[in-house]
Amino acid sequence: MPHPGGTLLQHLIRVRERLAEWGTDWDVQVAGLCHAAYGTDGFAPSLMDVAERAVLLDVIGARAEELVYLYASCDRGVTYPRLGTERRPVFRDRFTRVEFDPGEGDLRAFLAVTAANEFDVFEHNAELRRQYEAGLVRMLRRVAGLLPRAVATTL
Repeated sequence: MPHPGGTLLQHLIRVRERLAEWGTDWDVQVAGLCHAAYGTDGFAPSLMDVAERAVLLDVIGARAEELVYLYASCDRGVTYPRLGTERRPVFRDRFTRVEFDPGEGDLRAFLAVTAANEFDVFEHNAELRRQYEAGLVRMLRRVAGLLPRAVATTL
């Protein structure tokens, strides 16, 4: 499947490698490798239907699958502006429309995968970088204390 920087598989591998370089837990790295399984708010194609979550869970484990779902389910238009602000609930699931505040560990993992994904996309697509990088950096600065140190120090 085509994706900025080659294929979707190449992108997924680069995201996982970046998360490893940042020192994230293995489950976060696996979530980065699989983050597009159910599609995303920014990348509609999916590799499997969200109704098949049990299949991915069997392959990658409960924690990693939960993080994949969290990432894939993010309604970015609602969630991103709320991150790092007092507005609650922070997160909206784009599949169910349920709004909630993820726990700190889940939020840290979500933000790490978000940063790794978007930085890779921006490195391989100048137009997307021009359109979205400034907004992403503003959002990440608001939550810098929740990001891996390697990311927070570069913002």
